Order: sequence, then C-alpha cells, then structure tokens
Amino acid sequence: MTDQAPIKRLLIANRGEIAVRIIQTARRLGIHTIALYSDADARAMHVREADEAWHLGPAPARESYLDAAKVLKIAREAGADAVHPGYGFLSENSDFASACAQQGLRFIGPSGAAILAMGDKSGAKALMQAAGVPVLPGYHGADQTPALLRYQAHQVGFPLLIKAASGGGGKGMRRVEQIDEFDAALAAVKREALAAFGDDSVLLERYLARARHVEVQVFADTLGNAIYLGDRDCSLQRRHQKVIEEAPAPNIAPALRQAMGEAAVAAARAIDYVGAGTIEFLLCGEAFFFMEMNTRLQVEHPVTEAVTGQDLVAWQLAVAEGKPLPLTQEEVVLRGHAVEARLYAEDVGAGFLPASGPIHWLRWPQGVRIDTGVAAGDEVSPYYDPMIAKLVAHGQSRAEAFARLADALAALSLGPLVHNGPLLLRLCEEPDVLAMAHHTQWPIPTEPLGTPDLAWPLATLWLASRTGPSPWQQAPGFRLGQSKSWTAAVRIGEEARVLTLAERAGRLTWQGEAYPYELGTDHIRLQRAGRWVRCPVTPAAEAALVLQLDGRRIPFAADDQRHRQHHDHETAQGALAPMHGIVVALLVEVGQSVSKGQPLLVLEAMKMEHVLKADKEGVITALCCRQGEQVSQGAVLVHFADPSAEKAQGGAA
Repeated sequence: MTDQAPIKRLLIANRGEIAVRIIQTARRLGIHTIALYSDADARAMHVREADEAWHLGPAPARESYLDAAKVLKIAREAGADAVHPGYGFLSENSDFASACAQQGLRFIGPSGAAILAMGDKSGAKALMQAAGVPVLPGYHGADQTPALLRYQAHQVGFPLLIKAASGGGGKGMRRVEQIDEFDAALAAVKREALAAFGDDSVLLERYLARARHVEVQVFADTLGNAIYLGDRDCSLQRRHQKVIEEAPAPNIAPALRQAMGEAAVAAARAIDYVGAGTIEFLLCGEAFFFMEMNTRLQVEHPVTEAVTGQDLVAWQLAVAEGKPLPLTQEEVVLRGHAVEARLYAEDVGAGFLPASGPIHWLRWPQGVRIDTGVAAGDEVSPYYDPMIAKLVAHGQSRAEAFARLADALAALSLGPLVHNGPLLLRLCEEPDVLAMAHHTQWPIPTEPLGTPDLAWPLATLWLASRTGPSPWQQAPGFRLGQSKSWTAAVRIGEEARVLTLAERAGRLTWQGEAYPYELGTDHIRLQRAGRWVRCPVTPAAEAALVLQLDGRRIPFAADDQRHRQHHDHETAQGALAPMHGIVVALLVEVGQSVSKGQPLLVLEAMKMEHVLKADKEGVITALCCRQGEQVSQGAVLVHFADPSAEKAQGGAA
C-alpha cells in the first residue's frame, strides 16, 4: 500500500488516560481530535483536552463506549477520517475494525481478520503451532460441554488455568489446584467471560509455577516490514493483572532475547499483521511459551517508548497513513531501563477491591512521566476500570529506574480516594523485586507494615503545634528558649496514645535521643544520623493526615476523630456492598444458618467477580437485593442475626 492522505480528523473511541495520551501525540502532529464521552465522563479530562467532544450515551459501557453503532454514527457526523480505539472497549473487536474499513474510516490497528484470528485464543494457539512458535500444553477445542472440559482437565493435569477464550486484561481466568474445584471455577469463568466479552467459551492451560511473564512489542507496516522493539517483564501481578512493568526484561541472555523477538515477529507475520501488537510469553528458565497476542497498544507501552526514544502512537498513525516503519530492526537501540507502576483506585487490604469517588487533592511528583486522565476535582467512576494513572521512571540502570520511581511514589499526594500507591512504593523497595527473584505467582505483600516508632513523636508534634500551646507549655517557671513540651492524643491505625514530648533548644527528646527539628507549613524537617530529612504531611479523609517517613505513607489523626464509616461497617448486622456492582449470584436464602467465611453472594464490578463472605456466624433474616440488581457501595445486601438470639426467640439455630 502506498501513502494515503494524511489523517486530519481523528476520533478517539476511548476514555481516560489512554485517550489523553493519544490526544497529546495527535496535537503535536497537527491532527484535530474528537473525543467521546458518556454521562459519567461529561467533565472528564479527555473531554477537556480534545478539540471537540461528542456525547455517546449513558454511563454503563455497554450503552456508550461499547456501542459500536453509536461510535460509527458519531464518526460519520463529526467528519472523522480515522478512529483510534486505544486499549480495552472496542480495540480488539474485529467487527468494529471491519465496519470502520467498510465505511472508509482508517482503523488505527490491524485488520478485522487479524483481530479475529488472535481474539480466539484457541485458534490463535493452533496458528502459532503451525508457525513454529512454542505453546503451552492444554485444551483449545470447540467442544465446550462441561463433561468434556472436565475430562480434558484430567488430561492437562493440575494445577491448570481456565481462561476465557475471548478474554484479556486478566478477566475471565481461574487457577484450579484439583478436580474438586473445577466445576465452580468453570462456572465463574463462564459468567465473567459472558459479561465482559459476550462469549463464554473457555480454554484450559497447564499452569507453570514460578514462570515469568515476558512480552515482546512488535510493529508491522502495510509494506511488508515487521520488527520487534525490545521486550518487557510484567511478572508483578495481582489477580492475573499487571501492577509493575519494566523494559527491557532483566536477566535474559542476548540469544534468548533474540529468539523471543524473532518468534514474536513470526507470529505477527503468520496473520499478516499491521500496526502495534504484543506477543505475550511465559518464560521458564530458557524455555518460552506463547500465551496470547494483544492486537492493540498495551497499557505498558510507555516503558518501551522510554528505552527506545520512540512515540508508538505516532508510529501507529504513520502506519495507518501507509508510511513505512520509522526504523529497521538493526536501527532499534535500547537505552537504559524503564519501569512503570499502575496507580489504581483500589483497597489493597480488602483484596484489591476496586474503589471509586472524588479526588479532592492531587499533587503529582516531579522527575517521572505521568500518564493520567484525572486531575484534582475529578472523580473515579464506578463504571469503568479504576486506573488513576501510570508513573514511568527511566534510568541508566534498573536500580536507578526503581529508585526514581520509589522517590516519585513517596512524594505522591492524592486523596481522599483510597489507592494502591503505598503498595507500589513497597514493591519498588522489596528485595525480591530488586533482585529479580519474583515471578507471576510471587505473593504480593498486602499485610500492613508496622508503624515506624519515630512516627509517634512526629505526629504528636504536628498535632500539638496546630492546636495551640499545651498546658505543660504554660506551667509556672516556663522560660522562652530553655525547655517546653508538646502534648497530643494521637491515633495511628487502631492504636491510640497520649504523648508528651520534651523540647530544649530546638531539639525534641524521644526515647533518650535528641533530634533537631524544624516545622514547615506542610512538612517537618528532622535531623538524625547526621543528616536532615524532610517528612511531608498532607491532608487525608475525615480530618486525618498522612506523614511520609522513610518512604512510607502513615495516616494519623487526633484521637477524638472517629472513623464512623469504618465503625458502622464493622458493627452492621449484615453484609455491605464493598463497591458499586451487579449481583450475579445469591448463594444463601432466608432462614439459612451460615458460618464465618461462608460465601453469601457474588458481586460483579469492573467486569470482575467478587465473592462476599460472612464475617461472623449467623442466620439469614433478609435478602436486600436480587440477582441482576445494580447496587451501590455501602448498601446492605444481606441481613443476618446472632444464632443465640434466634434460639432464644424459638427461631432456627
């Protein structure tokens, strides 16, 4: 294909940070951008940044961003000559890609046929085997009867993975350790797959312990050129979804790196691929196995951009205009190391439950790349993926890149929305991560760290200095410039203390040590071990504050501040919805006795299923929701009573 007319009006069929990312490159290239928005996104950043924006429909994705007919109608009315799907939503919808081509719109991605070939994971594995790309043992057949799948599970062996055949993004996937777990896991995967992809067919794969997830970025143009732009390690995952990614993948011999790259290009050529794509492999020692191909731009593409110095969105647009790839394989040079952290609105301590709500304050750190779709005053919607931003650090070495990312995460200030920033910071400092000793099943630490002892005097100093002189400071005999004290009632986590700090000549005394200090408007400076350290203090939810100490974010508050919402949650005689979602299965009935930890219902949120379990023994007295009902965060879903009380009233035990 020869050069086509330049793209002048680009419709972006997506939202959030990827829409903003595409707008930035398009603006630099002089391309007019057209945004789409649902009712929930009317004031979103991508709407504010685009040259124009069109209303798409109600908040639910099925009625807006996933409605291909509406998107195409707006594209025609807006005079667009190209459509960029970003990632997610319609980006890997073969019918949508084909419909764009039929209507004379350039789809910024591969052909519908290529998407279809790789979208069916079973068919894709057969194609890869034919192309000489190694694949994992498993079952990828068309017969989806439960009895046959159960038989095939025995043949594959345990542990194994049940995966949605049309899946992606970690959705529709369950690990099964033994045959007794198979039926329930199969039913759950089929429900998730049908809800997320409209297709409940599955495949089975042998599960490999301690494997690494390594993927290769490929690019192909319409002139027959295809290359790979290095690789990425994405082994740090929770619930089969990536958390931190880095490029290039560390600790890989040059010959193995070349073999994976060439296999990835062979995979792309096997389906006449055009545009940006990613071939995902499982790496076990020196052996690698094809998992799947993502026929779109990846969330983690910025780390590849950082080490290659290239703009992959610009490459996509150039390929769509019929231009050759900007580089040959020999011209691809990787410089330094890059690492990306995905900042999510989620409650790590509650099993990574997605969160939603307003962002009242937000201060981004300096020195790293920030890809985001929100600003202070915006809101994370319960209707879509809860990603807030991607933070990308680049350094001359892997250690330098991780150190820069850790510094950035320690300086991040965002609230009152709960997020995984503290976990990301912890991962950047984990010895296993820094030594590249982790793998896809490495247990991400979610238990809270103990409070650093020095946090108590610093929190006391901050609170006492903001509430006026303590009674001790006004004691008879007090003389300015000699000694005084600070007193405050402090709560950190579940522990509360009333502390009094002695001060003399600008030094705080704590456990026999004297620390020179200075109070700022938003920080405390402290001298210890011969050096000064700055400890920022930022506001958080419900009159609480956050102290940053030794790279840790430590929430604290005056003891008289009560966390009423948390208290109500703990004392409610029932199960509360931990997030907005849809009830997809009720597992109990009125009058039924339940034990602590017993599943009560299944809630779907962000296209993932979450099982709500009883936090105590009891008897179900009322079901406050129906299967298929949309429920709000905090809503009471199930009422139950103490069994002893039921016995006293002659009720069921």
